[in-house]
Amino acid sequence: MSKEYEKYTKEIQQNNLKKKDDISEEHKRYLKKIKDSKRKIVIVRILILVIFIALWQVAADFKLIDPFLTSSPSRVIKSCISLYKDGSLFQNIEITCYETILGFSLGTILGVLIAVILWWCPSLSKVLDPYLVVLNALPKVALAPIIIFWIGNGIQAIIVVALLISVITTIINVLSGFNEIDKEKIMLMKTFRASKLQTLRYLIFPYSVPIFISALKINVGLSWVGVIMGEFLVAKKGLGFLIVYGGQVAQLDMVMMSIVILSIIAFVMYEIVAFIEKKLVKEKS
Repeated sequence: MSKEYEKYTKEIQQNNLKKKDDISEEHKRYLKKIKDSKRKIVIVRILILVIFIALWQVAADFKLIDPFLTSSPSRVIKSCISLYKDGSLFQNIEITCYETILGFSLGTILGVLIAVILWWCPSLSKVLDPYLVVLNALPKVALAPIIIFWIGNGIQAIIVVALLISVITTIINVLSGFNEIDKEKIMLMKTFRASKLQTLRYLIFPYSVPIFISALKINVGLSWVGVIMGEFLVAKKGLGFLIVYGGQVAQLDMVMMSIVILSIIAFVMYEIVAFIEKKLVKEKS
């Protein structure tokens, strides 16, 4: 049996090699052109960032802009080193990342679960639809002080604020995606006497992968907004706290440093979601 299996795997490998060899020169040139195009885009992005940082530093050095108000890359680095030496830099980053990841995860999971329940019960969805619209339109900043008053000053309140900002958007987007799936496909599932659970598992979820990814991308930004907003109000540590504290004591270098770090971490989170998207697309194809 093992010999037959080895022979079978060798045949598959040989067929794959033949397929690779069968790729025409024209197709190879096309693939190379795509890779070159992607490489150029990455290079241009890096160049734009480098040029922006260089111009920012030059403008601050020659007093074209007020370095006290706008800071400069060198002053941002000095502020970062100062916080690193007193041991508070990574502590503040860790707290903000923890709050963001937890709020992001809970908001996404809870939003998808509620969307599934509303899809499962169309009558309940119709009843709650206007309330979802109102909650989505309502500025979440208005709810933050109430939430903090109910829950108290602490990480829990910040996480709840981040959750609430992302969960309503997730429910609306995911539910809309469920409802936009071709009705004929759903009728076909009913024809084969598929249960609602089977329809959800084999039709709704597979076709809703792009919607889930889109919800994740949106929630990355919304979770950061919720966490920083919560830290502005109640936090004693975190990047949001550093922004508020830096503004209060006129240390705008600290403010700019916190904003730069936030931008980098948010970009990394977005790239992680983009990587997951590529993996899922490859598996689906």
